[in-house]
Formats: sequence, structure tokens, C-alpha cells
Amino acid sequence: MASDAQIAVLGCGAWGGNIVRTAKALGSLRAVVDPTLTGRAKAAQIAPDVNVYDSIEPVLADPAVNGVMIATPAETHYTLACRVLDAGKDVFVEKPLTVDVDEARDLVIRADGAGRILMVGHLLEYHPAIVKLQQLIQADELGKIRYVTSNRLNLGKIRTEENALWSFAPHDISVILRLVGQMPFQIVATGGSYVQANIADVTVTQLLFDNGVRSHIFVSWLHPFKEQRLVVIGSKKMASFDDVAKKLVLYDQRVDWEQGQPVPVRGEGVEVEYPNDEPLKQEVKHFLHCIGSRQRPRTDGQNGLRVLQILHAAQRSLTTNGHPVTLSLDAQPGSARREAETIAPPVTTVSKPHVSV
Repeated sequence: MASDAQIAVLGCGAWGGNIVRTAKALGSLRAVVDPTLTGRAKAAQIAPDVNVYDSIEPVLADPAVNGVMIATPAETHYTLACRVLDAGKDVFVEKPLTVDVDEARDLVIRADGAGRILMVGHLLEYHPAIVKLQQLIQADELGKIRYVTSNRLNLGKIRTEENALWSFAPHDISVILRLVGQMPFQIVATGGSYVQANIADVTVTQLLFDNGVRSHIFVSWLHPFKEQRLVVIGSKKMASFDDVAKKLVLYDQRVDWEQGQPVPVRGEGVEVEYPNDEPLKQEVKHFLHCIGSRQRPRTDGQNGLRVLQILHAAQRSLTTNGHPVTLSLDAQPGSARREAETIAPPVTTVSKPHVSV
């Protein structure tokens, strides 16, 4: 369903500027809000015919604004999202949804109670290669999933407000949850701080699922080369997505048993084609579509809450030098079963890490 929804963007920084540019190209941008002169100047340059404000009030009072996309520092997400929902508008929040699990849970409850769209910016879930990979898994091309690995490595950008876990891993966590289809019950994380005290530059996070699947996520901004690679090992085949080389490859490789001995079966890797669509454009289009159709977003508030619960558990394990953290039962909501639900139009425990977007 096409949407003629009009949106406002809060924040025109490094990433917010990309959202502004994308929404403008889609013909759906009505306003931009940024408290800084630099941000407002950037917004005026990208979208010279769009209203630019230094505060959120004009946007909240504008009946023509159907939805608001928030790309501000993470510690502001909860307060801003509450104001948007209270104004009767749908809201998109960049990752992480909030820095506090209870605040994230409250946003989910508020949005559901008001019949409002709450969407989280987990960009990789809108990457056409990831969508294609999920389709291959659902079609049983890979067989039973055994383990998933994800490497997100580079030299920089080194953050001073958050560690590499919070900066990089949310993308990988959201994708792994999507592919495995459930929450892990145990998380272990280790890492090291080499550039700044108490800010981990390198982390390795292990997720253990009750269906026997394991995954590990290796993130670092202190690495000699750039690598963004996701590998999924199944009982029938294996798959690798290299986001640097822009290649999704399916390998006809596995281990068979012959006369009681494991025998590797090595087949050729076949590159899998996928649409050449920009993930951010697909993400913004999805938000617009959900505003118009009232369909629950692919990355809804529950999705953001699940990722945040895992990040907090991983942070706790990291702080205790790899002590396993078990998620409580109430931290394990269903995975994808709500994806097709629609949202009716409205009737009229862990300490916070210092993080930012």
C-alpha cells in the first residue's frame, strides 16, 4: 500500500542527515528539527524547501505531520518518543531504542495502548541480502541452523561515549535474532579496552539458544582492515554475506557420516543475486508504509526491546570478565509472530551505560 504520509526528522547530524536526505528524495519530508546551528544549516542545504526548527514544539502541533523519525543521542530517545506518542503521532527511533530496558518496555506499552506505530532503526534487517538470506533459511535451503557468526571490524570510528559493543553489535544482534527466530537464554561477553580506560575497543559476544544454536559476534574499531561478514552454518548448506564486497554466497558444503566417520563434503560456492536496493531507503519506505497501512513494522518496539535486553546482558557479562548472564523468562517475548499484525488507528533492570547515537 502506498503512503502519502508526511514525516519530520529530529536530528540532522551524521546519520540524521542521511535520513533527511532519504525522506526528502521520497517526497515525504515536511520538517526537520535540530537544536544546533550546524544541524539546521545542514538541513536547509539538503532540503531548502522544508521547514527547519530549533525545537520539537512546531512539529508536535502540526496536524500534517503523521510520523516523526528520531536520530538524536540515545539518552534523549525515551523523552522525545514519549512526546511524539503523546501528540498522537507515529514514531521511528534510531538504535538503540533507549538506554534503559524499563524505558523501552514503557514505550512499547504506550505505543500499543495508543494504537501507534513504534519502529526501531535496525538498518540491516532491511538490507536486501539479509532479506534474501532469511528467505533461503525459511525455504530450508540451509537445513537446520547450527551456528551463526558475525564480524564487524574496522580501524575507527573510535567513540568516546560508548564502547564497541553498543556502537556496532546492535545491528548483528537484531539480524541473528531474525534468522534464528528466538531469544537466547544465555549471553557471555568478553573484551578489552586499549585506547581509553573502561571503554572496550574489542568485544566478543556469545549467544546460546535453547534450540542448540550458538552464535558469536566479534566487533572492533581497533582492527587493521574493514570486515563486515555474516556466516550461517546449516546442516545442508552454508551461507556467507560479505557487506564490504556486497556478495551473498551459498556453499553446498556440510559434514556427512560414512562408516561411522565424519566426512567433509566440499561444494562450490554460488553467488546469490539480490535486489540492489539501498537499505536506508527501504527502511524509510517501510516506516511510511506502516503509517499508511497500520501494519506492525518489521522492526517494531518489541524488536528494539529484545536487542536492548541482550545488550544489557552482554554489558553485564563484559563488566564481570565473561561471567555468563541468563535472561529471565519474561525477557523472552515471541520473535516474529507479530510481524503481520496490524495496528488500529487511535480512537482520539540494569544500570545504564553512557551511550549515544
